[in-house]
Amino acid sequence: MQDLNLLVVFARVVEAGSFSEAARRMGVSRTVVSKAIAKLEQDLCARLFLRSTRHISLTEPGAAILEHANRMLVEAEQIERVAASLYAEPRGVLKVSVPNSFGVHHLTPIISCFVNQYPKIKVDLTISDRWVDLVKDGYDVIVRVTNEPDLDLVARKIAPVRRVLCATPQYFKQWGVPESPRDLEKHNCLDCGFASGQGYWHFTGPEGGIDVPVSGNLRINNNDALAQAVFYGLGIALLPAYTVGMDLKKGRIQSVLSEYLSIDRYIYACYLPSKYLPIKIRVFIDFLLENIGSNPYWDDGLPESE
Repeated sequence: MQDLNLLVVFARVVEAGSFSEAARRMGVSRTVVSKAIAKLEQDLCARLFLRSTRHISLTEPGAAILEHANRMLVEAEQIERVAASLYAEPRGVLKVSVPNSFGVHHLTPIISCFVNQYPKIKVDLTISDRWVDLVKDGYDVIVRVTNEPDLDLVARKIAPVRRVLCATPQYFKQWGVPESPRDLEKHNCLDCGFASGQGYWHFTGPEGGIDVPVSGNLRINNNDALAQAVFYGLGIALLPAYTVGMDLKKGRIQSVLSEYLSIDRYIYACYLPSKYLPIKIRVFIDFLLENIGSNPYWDDGLPESE
């Protein structure tokens, strides 16, 4: 047997008591029902009905097969109810991947509130800067900080990512405050090891883009660790505001040249395109938008970028 729908037609004929009534209830022609029963009998090599001009009755094989067909219909209805509940009520396991710094500083507390609001959702959170494959690694949502989200995924823009050029007040007191991007060539510039364009920092001036060659005595492939080096007064670093926003507000560090730093990256929530988006994914992304949005709280009080 290739088509289990034939068993559905068979069960409906028995339930209706005739081919014609079954066809009427199913919204198809009697010919469609007759052909389905004939095909089922051919596939099973068994006669299912004894027919007269006015009545039908089950054969012995038909009665035995009906028992299994009815169980199949019950299971099908249960499957439909399970599917409906998954799309009608937020529940199930939600597997999410998020970059290290953003995940530790911001997504973890947000998810704590999320699971309190949706107790039937179990969040499986991976915090890592490793580039993961949504399908291969089995994630529902991948949060990415990028300027080019994957074209084969649905990418919901959650928030802009502002970059901050910063150092401690003590560092600026000792080495001076840069007044233009070119002044950075005289400073100890701490670099992020996984950033693109290593050895150059990009700025936007009145005349367009400026690529400034920078050098320093430390490169770290983690924004949080790089921020720690800045806090110790080692030099200047270019960091996302979501990593150092609170430290700027407290005066632990200071930002410079904000007018030369344009927004060129965003936080995206990425998921597979689907006509039937599971409600657990939809409510999670809505929750991110509600709690972060286009003016994220970590940017409060920062100088405006151009």
